[in-house]
Amino acid sequence: MVGPRRPQFVLFGSSIVQFSFAEQGWGAILADIYARKADIFLRGYSGWNSRQAVQVLDEVFPKDDAIQPSLVIVYFGGNDSVRPRPDGLSSHVPLSEYVENMRKISIHLKSLSEKTRVIFLTAPPVNEAQLLQVLGVDGRKNELCQKYADACEKLCQEMGIKAINLCNAFKQHDNWMATCFTDGMHLSPIGSKIVAKEILKVVKEADWKPSLSWEDMPMEFA
Repeated sequence: MVGPRRPQFVLFGSSIVQFSFAEQGWGAILADIYARKADIFLRGYSGWNSRQAVQVLDEVFPKDDAIQPSLVIVYFGGNDSVRPRPDGLSSHVPLSEYVENMRKISIHLKSLSEKTRVIFLTAPPVNEAQLLQVLGVDGRKNELCQKYADACEKLCQEMGIKAINLCNAFKQHDNWMATCFTDGMHLSPIGSKIVAKEILKVVKEADWKPSLSWEDMPMEFA
C-alpha cells in the first residue's frame, strides 16, 4: 500500500466504466480533479451486466477489508437493457431481475461501512442509427434504455441512495445524439463531460459528513 492513505473512490461497472480512464473520459476527469485528495480505483468490465456484477461483489468489495471505500459509483444497465435474442446470446437481463440485482449491489455496498457513500449511474441513451452504421448493432433501443434508467432511479429513491439518470441528463443537451458517443453507445469526450459534471454536482449537494466534494477535501502535503 502506498501512503499516505487517501479516501478511496471506486468506479464499478461495464464498458462505460472500463473506458472512463481514456483520454478525456469521465473517470480521468475525476482523477484529475481529485488529485492529491482521493485515490480513484477502476473496476470496469466491458460487456458485463448486473447479473455478472452480483456474482463478484464479495471479491471486488470484501466486507472484512480493513479499509473501505468512501465512495462507490456504480454503472450497470446498458447491457441489461439489450433486447433478448432467440439463441440466448445476449447480455439481456429482464427488468425485474435487473432491479433486484441492483438492490443486492446497493445492500452490499451500504453494509461495507457507515461512511461508504453510493451513487448509481443509470443507462444512458444511445444513437440507434450510429450503432447500426458503426457496429451493425440493432438490439439497443432508447425506449428500453429509458425504461431501465427510470427503474434504477426509482430503486435508488426507495433505497435512499443517490442516482443520476443519464438518459434524462443527456437529453437536456442540444444535439446530444450526434455529439455524446463514439459509436452510438460508448461515450465521447462531450458525453464524458456530462457524466463528470453530474457526479460532481451530486457530490457537492449531498449532505455527507465528511463532505466528499473536491472543494472541501484537504490537499495532501499542502
